[in-house]
Amino acid sequence: MFIKKGKLLTGIMLGTGLILTTLQTNAETLRLLTWGGYAPEKVVEMFKAETGIKVEVTNSNNEEMISKLRATGGAGFDLAQPSQDRIAGAQSEYEIYKPIDLSKVDASKFITSMLEGTKKNTTVDGKVYGVPHVWGTSALTVNTKVAPDVKDYLDLCNPKYAGKVSYRMKRPTLIAFAFAMGLDPFAAYGDTTSYKMIMDKVEAKLIECKPNVKAYWSGGDALINLIRSDEVVAAMAWDGSGWKVNAEKPEVKTIAPTSGALGWIDTFALPKKTKAENAAYQWINFVMRPEIAAMITEAAGNFTAAKDGDKFVEESKRMRFQETFPAAAIDNIKWYPPVPAGLEDMEGKVLDRVQAAK
Repeated sequence: MFIKKGKLLTGIMLGTGLILTTLQTNAETLRLLTWGGYAPEKVVEMFKAETGIKVEVTNSNNEEMISKLRATGGAGFDLAQPSQDRIAGAQSEYEIYKPIDLSKVDASKFITSMLEGTKKNTTVDGKVYGVPHVWGTSALTVNTKVAPDVKDYLDLCNPKYAGKVSYRMKRPTLIAFAFAMGLDPFAAYGDTTSYKMIMDKVEAKLIECKPNVKAYWSGGDALINLIRSDEVVAAMAWDGSGWKVNAEKPEVKTIAPTSGALGWIDTFALPKKTKAENAAYQWINFVMRPEIAAMITEAAGNFTAAKDGDKFVEESKRMRFQETFPAAAIDNIKWYPPVPAGLEDMEGKVLDRVQAAK
């Protein structure tokens, strides 16, 4: 049958336009509510090239995430990244998340202890609401040439380091000293009487330790300057502080305390009214690939819960990380669970008394 070339071309163009329009209409979009650096543009582009799914990134923080999802009853986003200790309370009070279908998450891509810890800390009524992504710790930053015997938080109180140590007057310091004293503050979260007894002991220790403190640091840059100048030889600090100084002063290292570093984890959580649940699970499994996880580490400055994710990070950063956190040190991290109501007020009064003590 003879068909004129013009009509054939027109038909092809119309058909192609119809296909493209259909594909555009059916193209999925993942609305991601996350932190800065957790969804680098290059990673977003690679994900779209592989899956056809577009990712719309909204940067936020814990308070804003809860506020946005609370205001909409869990609508407006398909995947969120709150910290693990901010999920159970928000879910119990506002019901803004839906349970994670663990059968759709590739568990083999995660560091096992982190995955299990996050599942435990985000479980509400027997259902898991979060899996781990980006993490970091409070550990020890130590000038190993001057203070080689500082291995745990209590070592900061050794009289030989009078006027040469630093830590924050914040709740992580209370928690860290409690663990170093052989106490378990997290186990006492459900019993205010027991928790107060622990805080009383920590308060006494921190007051006793005051002569050793050069300054209570509040900003990371200020602490780094104190360490660079040798005014401080050991400190409780974010892990990245020691790694940063180590690049110029090799004797300064980040050390995982023997009682365990204190860890935070930002998770993946499904908003209750997600419209792209399948895309959310594809994103989770995609970014937990070691080579993709390394790209996120470079952008965010923190490591991820991806198994072997450090292997693809720039060599000097990888070496510092592996020196601080061999597998045993990672498994010994004390992950922050949700804080029960009332405890932070108690802790605040302890901190005030320590700071006011002579």
